[in-house]
Amino acid sequence: MDLSNLKPAKGSTKKVKRIGRGQGSGHGGTSTRGHKGAKSRSGYSKKLGYEGGQMSLVRRVPKFGFKNFNRVEYKGINLDVLQQLAEKNQITVITRESLIQSGYVSKNDRIKILGRGELKVKLEITVHAFSASAKKAIEELGGVANTL
Repeated sequence: MDLSNLKPAKGSTKKVKRIGRGQGSGHGGTSTRGHKGAKSRSGYSKKLGYEGGQMSLVRRVPKFGFKNFNRVEYKGINLDVLQQLAEKNQITVITRESLIQSGYVSKNDRIKILGRGELKVKLEITVHAFSASAKKAIEELGGVANTL
């Protein structure tokens, strides 16, 4: 084998379809667009969602429900996660900034402490919201639950 007889694998390359280059090419005349109609004309572009006159899917499917644009979305953090964070970093005060720094939340998130898991250390926590069970668990150990 040498460089003079290299060629692509059989079937891996196809001949380019050169459209509108005369009758001899086999793709002259109507340039593979057929006769007449919108699709044969230059500048044709089908409207988005158009189904040839059939009622489009967007119009067939009924509308339902709504999005409450006043909804406040919270990032939930459970007590077991706080316990882990307190043990790992040897801290007793947990703030929004400490949670952002540890990677549990991003800077635009609103934070809510939830009651899953067990808390073993006394913590002072300052975030946006607390569930009733989480607040009870924090205050039973003598901790403080501050709301921003």
